[in-house]
Amino acid sequence: MNSVKQLGIYMDHSVAHLMELTNDTIETSIVESQSTLMDEANYLRKDEGLMHNIEHYQKADYFKRLGNVIKDFNEVILFGPTDAKSELHNLLKDDHHFDKIRIEVKPADKMTENQKQAYVKKYFITRK
Repeated sequence: MNSVKQLGIYMDHSVAHLMELTNDTIETSIVESQSTLMDEANYLRKDEGLMHNIEHYQKADYFKRLGNVIKDFNEVILFGPTDAKSELHNLLKDDHHFDKIRIEVKPADKMTENQKQAYVKKYFITRK
């Protein structure tokens, strides 16, 4: 019998907290967006187009790394305080590799680690 693999991702544009639910326990890991090695002063010296290209590459890489994790799950809940979750969802729904994965997006305020884990447990338990 195959078990359903469930994942909750609390995310913003800089960090994603991945919470895998297995037998009512949660294992958490973190994926961070690649930060530039330049400090703010260096940013000020760069032209706006270059800054935009760097930010675009970093976001694309961040979302790709999250997608590589998501493809190993059957059900995923994306939640968090920013639009990053919706941006990732839109990217994934355009990719046919994710067609068989149930992905849902929910708004959420800032949460503690315990609140995030409780949210994921409640979401998947109430769906059964």
